[in-house]
Amino acid sequence: MAATSSAVHTPAPARAARFADLPVLGVAVVWGASYLAAKEITTAQTVVAVLVLRFAIVLPVLLVVGWRKLRALTPAQWRSAGLLGLVLSGIFLLETYGVVHTSATNAGLIISLTMIFTPLAEAAVTRTTPPRAFLAAAGLSVLGVVLLTQGGGFTAPSAGDLLMLLAALARTAHVLFMARMKGAGEADALSLTTVQLGAAVAVFAVLATVPGTGPSPWSVAAGFGAGEWAGLLFLSVFCTLIAFAVQMWAVRRTSPSRVSLLLGTEPLWAAAVGIAIGGERLGAPGLLGGVLVLAGTAWGRRASADRRTAVA
Repeated sequence: MAATSSAVHTPAPARAARFADLPVLGVAVVWGASYLAAKEITTAQTVVAVLVLRFAIVLPVLLVVGWRKLRALTPAQWRSAGLLGLVLSGIFLLETYGVVHTSATNAGLIISLTMIFTPLAEAAVTRTTPPRAFLAAAGLSVLGVVLLTQGGGFTAPSAGDLLMLLAALARTAHVLFMARMKGAGEADALSLTTVQLGAAVAVFAVLATVPGTGPSPWSVAAGFGAGEWAGLLFLSVFCTLIAFAVQMWAVRRTSPSRVSLLLGTEPLWAAAVGIAIGGERLGAPGLLGGVLVLAGTAWGRRASADRRTAVA
């Protein structure tokens, strides 16, 4: 409501808004490319180790930059952020294991279903009925995923496809918990993110000591070549640290809805990078499915935004 009112009465200059669009679009591109990057440097045996390395690199920077505001968090906010971090660790585990066992294209498109699942889950919690247009968009997206996961013929979805579907559901739960957990909404965004990532890294570090979860992070790091280190730094610096900073910078110069719209192009870039750079092929059913997923999520986002505008 506040963001909508601000956009109407005190709009950002058109030139400034367009200037802010480019970095945000860049975030969507690097997030889309992150699926292929994670796939290139990770195996089923090194998922936990790579996750420890990825976030251990960026966490000290976040701690130094946000230390003063971290100290200002209340005990309730620390607890809320810590619990959210546990959910976040599950999301990263599902996504990373998922992308190892499916294509980067499938991963990016399936995870975009979060934009459909979240309003549906919110409607279930609040006992409201979503608009018919949104339900139609959800059905279109589900049909798209079914076609997307078939490749060249109708077979059972891969384990990676199912893991990415679970990751989309976990992302939905994370959004709902964030909206409802005590103190989380009032916390500084950088501090909340730092505590969540810290909790997630703690989970990964504990898992790394469990027999059967793969080699230690240090042995994996020692075995990395220049290409693997470049991929890891890309995931840590560009997809996490810089991406978060750009979002905070852009929201102050444009509107949250504009930022959300641009970030919503992430699955498109995931497909483009997977096909153009990763050499992945979808087949005719997969191509049609990818188009339906993109169309369905875009339609669903618009229907959800129209509903919020009407209610406001």
